[in-house]
Amino acid sequence: MDQQFWDDMYGETEQRFSGLPNDALVTEVAGMAPGQALDLGCGEGADAYWLAEQGWQVTAVDISKVAIERASAGHPEIAWQQADITVTPLPARSFDLVSAHYFPIEKEPDHATLLGLLDTVAPGGTLLFVTHDPTEMPAPEEHPHHFDPYAYYLPVDIVPLLDDRWTVEVDDKRDRNRPAAGHQVLDLVLRVRRVS
Repeated sequence: MDQQFWDDMYGETEQRFSGLPNDALVTEVAGMAPGQALDLGCGEGADAYWLAEQGWQVTAVDISKVAIERASAGHPEIAWQQADITVTPLPARSFDLVSAHYFPIEKEPDHATLLGLLDTVAPGGTLLFVTHDPTEMPAPEEHPHHFDPYAYYLPVDIVPLLDDRWTVEVDDKRDRNRPAAGHQVLDLVLRVRRVS
């Protein structure tokens, strides 16, 4: 799932997603005092736009050049970055909110990429990590891209890696409540706060 994969996916249509912010983002972040936010895997920018409208100073990152070009058009108030976080580290302890929705982080023996992501959260800040429930997804051999969700970090993999600097505030499974035809996969929602 490299840059070419995502560029090809976004390039297939003029608009890939609904343009609405993700439900878990709105539910978990509404009412938070705005500060510095990182929208990781920002795609076409709906979450970044919503965060900016709530008063957050947003840095939006995606591996796809096509997605960044599409999202950034007409939105200079957001800092847009095309980057691969497995190659380019993010700034440490810099964000009051780190939002990663459906952002596939491949499991690593040393957890380097995931630990780097955790390190971007400022003291007192929040990581919101949302992924699809893998029990409802097709088997890898049936998936069009042979995607194995268990090869990527899930909330159940992240929580044991947290030390006493972190507090788990939400660890939940919920409906997406998104108007769409057919079955919708449930979301796994993890919200953790960095105490120090």
